Amino acid sequence: MIIIVNNGIGVGSALFFLCLSLFSALEKETRAAWISLDLAAAALIFWCLVIPSTTLFFNSLAIGTLLAAVAVSLVSFFPGTPLRKTPTALYDERDTMFARNNIQHYPDLMEAYYTLRPENYSKDKQIHNKPEFGDRSQRFHDDYAAPCYGAAFDYLEKTIPLSQGEPAPEKKQVNPDAFNHALKEMILFYGGCDMGVIRLCPYHFYTHKGRHEKNWGEKTDQRFTTAIVIVVPMRVEMIKQAPTSTVIQESAQKYVEADKISNIMAGYLRQFGYGARAHNDANYETLCVPLAVESGLGELGRMGLFMHKTHGPCVRLAVITTDLDLPVTRPGKNMHMANFCLICKKCADNCPSGSITHGPEPESRGFQHWTIDQERCFSYWKTIGSDCGMCISVCPYTKPNTLIHKLVRFYISRNGINQRLALLMDDLLYGRKKIIPKTNPKKIFRC
Repeated sequence: MIIIVNNGIGVGSALFFLCLSLFSALEKETRAAWISLDLAAAALIFWCLVIPSTTLFFNSLAIGTLLAAVAVSLVSFFPGTPLRKTPTALYDERDTMFARNNIQHYPDLMEAYYTLRPENYSKDKQIHNKPEFGDRSQRFHDDYAAPCYGAAFDYLEKTIPLSQGEPAPEKKQVNPDAFNHALKEMILFYGGCDMGVIRLCPYHFYTHKGRHEKNWGEKTDQRFTTAIVIVVPMRVEMIKQAPTSTVIQESAQKYVEADKISNIMAGYLRQFGYGARAHNDANYETLCVPLAVESGLGELGRMGLFMHKTHGPCVRLAVITTDLDLPVTRPGKNMHMANFCLICKKCADNCPSGSITHGPEPESRGFQHWTIDQERCFSYWKTIGSDCGMCISVCPYTKPNTLIHKLVRFYISRNGINQRLALLMDDLLYGRKKIIPKTNPKKIFRC
């Protein structure tokens, strides 16, 4: 009987690693495919040959230990999980690096901003002296590919007027639950992967606009009460090419998708007579990340980015604000990516600019939360001519949504012991450090 158990464990373990090897090969993860194949062979040898040759006591002990480990892995236990914190200070869009980089073209705005924030002048001056995106001197510039993301961002600028408009004169009564369901179906239909709803608070808004010269310094419009958060997944195979031009092409394409979905859905709401405004790339009045986190769609990662419960940081966000009250979504009970971020530190180890901390959560805006050194990060972007994405590409949560990775995500969600074992396996299969390529891949658009 015990031999049958040994063989069952050996064959079952080998099949798991063979499946992992196959999925890894399909994902073009060569290292993971070969190591998984080795682990499949090792499992067969250990359980079908080595263990049966020992005494009955050691054989029984090995089986008992395995069963105990399986039982422990199913226990959901995260002691001391920190409570969600909220900022005590509001955020001004003029302080974002995109706004601070843009004002170099407007001397009056530069004078006004550095009178307001003199401490940022010297850091920003160094960034202003670097080439702008699309410059041939940038490391991952491509003469034919670069104008494509440039055209995408120009398109996004031209669609800004579509983000808002007058609602229909007659306000129709709707069933909130049915309306929520319909919205989510349409968001999925147009290319999103998830939706959250949350009541708006003052700290969810920027205090002032700062991205564009025409409305720079104006206060944001905070009259709406509800936010609808839209999540758009990025293609893992594109992001894995970080920090090459492939990443900025994928990023631009998904910003276009998020722009399209949010503008259409805002227009849809207005047809029912409700006020609605879309917030998308270069056209935000809200802070997308805290809205996505607090609406239960995921958590905040060490890299300072939103981590979706399925796609990790490999997503882009858009938001719709409206005066229609809809049922809010709630944070899930088994999302413990923040716990994983405490021990992982893979993004910090691989950040080319050293922008991500290895230490505890920094404090800014009156509370502790994961943030990065945005000046160092953006400066590196301008050096290479791409929005890097190294932190996203090496994150253990940046994996295709296949059955094998679903099982791993469930395993990680149970307890801290599982997370440490999963991290060891991720380092073994995929490596701890990623080598930065010197040139773009031969095929930048890997669709």
